[in-house]
Amino acid sequence: MRIRAAGVAGALTLALLAAGCGGNSDKSDKAATDNASAGTKATGELVIWADDKRAAALKPFADKFGTENGVTVKIQAISKDQQTTFVTASQQGSGPDVMVGAHDWIGNLVQNGAIDPVQLSAEQKSGIAENALKAVTFNGQTYGVPYATENLALIRNTDLAPQAPASIEDLVSTGQKLVSSKKASEILCLQVGQTGDAYHLYPLYSSAGGYLFGTTATGDYDPKDLGVGTAASKEAFKKIAALGEKGSKALKRSITSDNSIATFTGKKCAYLVSGPWAVTDVKKAGIKYDITPVPAFAGGKPAQPFLGVQTFYVAAKGKNKALAQEFVTNYVTTPDLAVALYQAEPRPPALIAAFDQVKAGDPDLAKWQEAGKNAIPLPAIPEMAAIWDPFGKAEAAVVGGADPAKTIEAAGKTISGSIDK
Repeated sequence: MRIRAAGVAGALTLALLAAGCGGNSDKSDKAATDNASAGTKATGELVIWADDKRAAALKPFADKFGTENGVTVKIQAISKDQQTTFVTASQQGSGPDVMVGAHDWIGNLVQNGAIDPVQLSAEQKSGIAENALKAVTFNGQTYGVPYATENLALIRNTDLAPQAPASIEDLVSTGQKLVSSKKASEILCLQVGQTGDAYHLYPLYSSAGGYLFGTTATGDYDPKDLGVGTAASKEAFKKIAALGEKGSKALKRSITSDNSIATFTGKKCAYLVSGPWAVTDVKKAGIKYDITPVPAFAGGKPAQPFLGVQTFYVAAKGKNKALAQEFVTNYVTTPDLAVALYQAEPRPPALIAAFDQVKAGDPDLAKWQEAGKNAIPLPAIPEMAAIWDPFGKAEAAVVGGADPAKTIEAAGKTISGSIDK
């Protein structure tokens, strides 16, 4: 989640080329159900793709699953561009049976016919955090099994800033005092970079009244209701501009995905907006820290971070879909596997039993949960891919001093044009 848009542009291109290919989901769903109801014993080989950390954590469980089911399980680590690699391989018939990735891939994967719905029972669904289950629900169907959640929060160096800020303005005031007294060199570590970062900016943008997509009566994201370029987004970006390099200097393009955490762990700023993935480095640095919600603008709406959900998918074009369904629905939903994945990289488990099992030994979990109580699922609709680049570039430009209203209006037109193509 450090760079949210990685691989999205390529995946969108594939999605547009393959639009309409997702129409076989019902047939795949029925076939998997028929196989299960017929008592067909899975045979052959199960191929699982995951990133490096998850691949290592999964291996002993995959080996056990293979032994118990009399099959061979192969785990392949995909280091980068996982979504694009998966879609390409799926279309070429060389993909895996199970893919591990972020929930916001769902719209693109469904549009490409790359994944099948999963067959979770009512009891299994009740054992998964409600917000995580909602995030993997698309067009009324469950398209993945969540195993972990993540959201942004404010990580604070308590030696430099003992009290949590009541608002962004309060944070800026304390940060400025620390800089002026040379106890810090930056007010806030929130990654922007030269091309912006919509994911990390969103809590502030939402607090200032902005939104990306509206929602329908059923609560689903509505791609026809684009919030970028509206009057509300212009007002929000005026507040963002006031935090920029020609304002309070709380937001800077020199704070990037590569140095934001390191700047914080180097004790050069008291505040870091980041996710659970940052905590390992913070602990290694010996920083005394606390985790609290990202503060809102004074008088503004609550700051809403995005909720991200790490997910197991069943590949629609896998060679052993019955076995994949068995692994994803009846094995991924066990606490032991969820705990192992948590230990590989501590993010709050989506499986309630696993969360309860590890929370006593990790007081940070409850704090991440509290920081994410206002979180909204990162939009999984394919149209979201059109947001990242124009919105991010608009953010970087405004942080650098560009006119906020004109800049975000232009970004809105670019996004709208991409969506309408």
